[in-house]
Formats: sequence, structure tokens, C-alpha cells
Amino acid sequence: MTATPPEGAPQVRVIAMPADANPAGDIFGGWLMAHMDQAGASVALRRARGRVATVAVEAMTFHLPVRVGDEVSLYGTLLSVGRTSIRVHVEAWRRDRTAEDDARVTEATFTFVALDETGRPRPVPQ
Repeated sequence: MTATPPEGAPQVRVIAMPADANPAGDIFGGWLMAHMDQAGASVALRRARGRVATVAVEAMTFHLPVRVGDEVSLYGTLLSVGRTSIRVHVEAWRRDRTAEDDARVTEATFTFVALDETGRPRPVPQ
């Protein structure tokens, strides 16, 4: 499954390591989701100009496995901004360490809420 990742630099890029995998060498979905959350939060916190927290993840779909040694690039696209919330679509792409082809492995939409210094929701600046 060869395709083209989203344009621009990824929010996060990481190498999948043996500690992140099951005995068969497949990376845990939770490891991948944590990195996706970081990528989405990076987009959201820039837009919110401050602290954000993840409040929802919609329909995470796994297309292909990630294996030990794969380079994983995570891209975030701002979808919408509400009064206190921000929705970001995150795609995870892998590149096998022995190849140049990229393949999308999973995607999901993350919702973040902007927080004030006390941890309460605050309006997202216009």
C-alpha cells in the first residue's frame, strides 16, 4: 500500500523499538495512539496558544501493522475550532527501514479542550 503522506513536516517522527512491541515484533496500538495524541496536541496547543487536554478520540482505524525498526511519522490537520474545543485529524505513516515507500497505518480524530491555569476549560483565542 504505497501512498503519499500529507504535505508538510510531521508533528512527530519516531522509530519503533523492541520495547514497544509484542513477541512477534508488532508495535502495540497503545504506543501508536500515545504518539498520535502527542501529534494532535502539538497542533491544538499551538492553535489554543496554551495548555490543552485530550477529551475524545473518534474511530481509530488500523490499516497496517507497524514493526520494530519502522520509522513512524505523525501528521496533524486542524479540522475545527469551537468555543473551548479543537478537533485535529491525525494520520500515522510508516516507512520500513529497508524501503523508501510510505504507508498510512492508522488515523483518528482527536478532540482537545483548551485549559486555563487552574485546569478549567477556557475559550480558544480567535
